[in-house]
Formats: sequence, C-alpha cells, structure tokens
Amino acid sequence: MYPIVLLSLLGIVVLFLGFSKSKHVLLPATLLFILLAFVSGFTDWGKGEILYFFDMLRVNNLTIALGAITMISAFMIVAMTGGFQDEEEAEPAEYFTLMLFSLVGALMMIGFEHMIMLFLGVEILSIAMYVLAGTEKRNLRSNEAALKYFLMGAFASGIMLFGMALLYGATGSFKMEGLKAYALVNAVGTHSYLFYSGLILLLVGMLFKVSAAPFHFWTPDVYEGAPTIFTTFMATVVKTAGIAAIFRLLSEAFAGIHAYWWISLAAVTVLTLLIGNITAVYQRSFKRMMAYSSISHAGYLLIALTALTEKSGLAVLFYLLAYAMATIMAFGVMILVSKVQPLREDGQPEESFEMFNGLAVKNPLLAFVMTVSMLSLAGIPLTAGFWGKFLIFSTAVERGMVWLLVIAVLMSVVGLFYYFRVIIASYLREGETGKIRVAPFYKIVLIGATIVLLVFGLAPGLLESVL
Repeated sequence: MYPIVLLSLLGIVVLFLGFSKSKHVLLPATLLFILLAFVSGFTDWGKGEILYFFDMLRVNNLTIALGAITMISAFMIVAMTGGFQDEEEAEPAEYFTLMLFSLVGALMMIGFEHMIMLFLGVEILSIAMYVLAGTEKRNLRSNEAALKYFLMGAFASGIMLFGMALLYGATGSFKMEGLKAYALVNAVGTHSYLFYSGLILLLVGMLFKVSAAPFHFWTPDVYEGAPTIFTTFMATVVKTAGIAAIFRLLSEAFAGIHAYWWISLAAVTVLTLLIGNITAVYQRSFKRMMAYSSISHAGYLLIALTALTEKSGLAVLFYLLAYAMATIMAFGVMILVSKVQPLREDGQPEESFEMFNGLAVKNPLLAFVMTVSMLSLAGIPLTAGFWGKFLIFSTAVERGMVWLLVIAVLMSVVGLFYYFRVIIASYLREGETGKIRVAPFYKIVLIGATIVLLVFGLAPGLLESVL
C-alpha cells in the first residue's frame, strides 16, 4: 500500500521538477523515489494478510515480493536512461513521471482484492505505456507502435471489463472472496454460463497484457517501434504485473473450479510456446526476436498457472525475477551497441543480429553480460533461468501434465537456436564494433543483474528461504 501512495505523490513531484532550469536532478530524484517506495513496501513483510483501501487491496509476502521485482526492474531501467541527456528532443520529466505512474498501476494489479482495483491498475499502467511507446514523434515506427498498442489495448480492456460485468452479474460481487465463494458452490452444484463467460472474457483481456497467443499480434511491432528503453519496461514490469494478476485471479478466486478452465488455458499455453519459439527462429531483428522470446516466456509462465499447484507461486516468482534480470541485461547491451551502429535509410540504428559481430574483441564485459543473459533466457544450467524453468516444469509434473512438459522441453531446445545466434555473433563473427564507453552507473546495473542471475543459478534456494 505504501509504495502505491508514495509513487503516486512522488510522480507528481517529478513532473513539477521538470520546470526547474537544471534537468540533471530528475534522474537521481526518480531513482531515489523508486528506492523509497521499494523500502516502504517491506514495512508489512511478515505480518500476514493485510487489507487496505476499504478491503480493495491485499498485501502479503507474495504480493510484496512480486512488487519488489517490478520496482527493482524499474529502478534498473531508469538508471540506464542516463536522464535522456543524449537526446535533444527528450522530455525526461514527462518520461519519468509516466514510468512512475505505470509502476503504480503495476503494483495495483499485483495487490488487487477488488475487480475495480484490478481494472484501474490495468488502465493506469496501459495508458502510460501507450504514451511512452510513441514518444519518438518523428519516427514512423514509434507512431505505428503507439497506435497499434492503443487500439488493441483498448479492445482488450473493453473485453476484460465486459468479463468483470458478467462475473458481477453471476456472483453479485466484485471481490475475490465473493468470486471464490461462488466458484466453490458451482464446483459441486449447478453451472452458470454467465459466470464462465465472464471468466473467459476476463482471462482474454489479461492474456493480451502478457502477450499470450493468440492475443500476441501487437507485441513484435510495438516492441520494435517503441524506444528500446520503454520496450524494456514493457517486457519486464508490464509482464510481471500481468502474470501476477492472472496468477492471483486463478489461485485465489477460481482454484476451486480448476477442472473447468485448465484445458482452455493449456491450449493457450501450447499455442504461445509454439508461436513464440518457432517464429523467433526466423527473425533478423534482435528486438523482434526478443519480442517473440517474450511471448515464449509468457508460455512457460502459463504452465505454472495451468498446473496451479502449491509450488506455482514460488515458481512464478523465481521465473519472473530471472526473466526480468536477463531481459534488462539484453536490452541494456543492445542500447549501448546500437548507439555506435550506422544509421539505416529511415534514420534509425541497425538492429539486426549483425550488430553484435565481434563484440567480445573490444568489449569483453558487454559480451559476457549478453552471454549470461542469453544463457539464462535459454535455461542453461548455472544460471537462474535454468532453475526458473525447472520449477515451472516441476509444477506440470506434480499435476501430471507430462505431455505439456514434453512440449515445453522441445520448445526450449528450439529456443537455443535463436539465443545462441547472439553469442556466436559476439565471439565467433568478425565485426567492426569499436570500444564502447559505458557510464559507471550503467555498468553497475549490468554487473548487478549478471551477479543476480549467477548467484541464484548457483544457490536457487535463497529465494525460497527468504519467503
């Protein structure tokens, strides 16, 4: 609760700081505000279940941990902006404010106890991201990304809201407890088509937010067209909030009718895995590959939600942490490398895999960071990504969904191809990438994320011991 209040107020403060003559204060102020919100979130740690805002927001250790991942991700991404000092037309005050407000929406999605709180969180997060996706006004791809994201996001929000209305019509409640009580009665009694229609529409709206197939069509174009720093924000903070919201919906409100919805979600999971991994193989643009990679990782996360066992919460939490760190590292290196690439005819830097050719020759640190990132995303041992997939797959085994596990493992093998393309380009291809200057704080972020992946890869039990 405290991070939501703090970030809401401090976001307004950042907006007014934009009127100051010196804009150099914006970056440290934003980082400080995120850090304060992060620390304040742990004031309720270990106190059990607590309800705030007229029982519309729930706080417990799991929601605090999920919220911490979003705030850590946001802190690292903001730190990599450099205050947007290299961009003449950038408006850092507006950018930082929108990022803080979107973080508020993410925290509301993670901790909601009332459907209205969930909808407000989705809209606060989404509207901020619609604007950020189109901040490069002279870039046609950025304009296209913002328009596609807005139009498809608006339809998804409408579908989700319609689902909430149907659920209210069937249950007479917007609260999770009311939905749970109705679901438990229907698990052994009569069935309401109004209730199940509402649940399906609600899930459709939420699956759009996490780029699950067949609601993924916006993802590659938006990821490619949006400025890379905001693409990173979408791929980490937005996905973490979306997955957390779906998990809480299914585990806390609809677990009693698991037998009625798991087949539909399993079909979405398989389709997401197939489309995400197979389509990523054919991509020539690194950003589009990462977009389809994001789709595939949504599929892996949906395995834990489809199985929905007692270990699903830990599996989702661990996987989201590993995925967020690896994604931030990958895009962080890409941002640095793209700055020294020749411009294409449309005035934008090269974003193909060839941009990493020979990276290890003069930039061994960046090549190592990218390598660890790709290995973790691929699920290679000694990285956190391996244990994330192990925990996810173990939930499927526990539920007896061996067939789903087989598909996921096969798709993981396919993923090795496109992740290793980046590693091969960095170490085995000849290129003309010169020495890249990395700001000290930027370097700390990349090294810190790398250490997290390696530490949790070597000692995966650390996270479980904390929880």
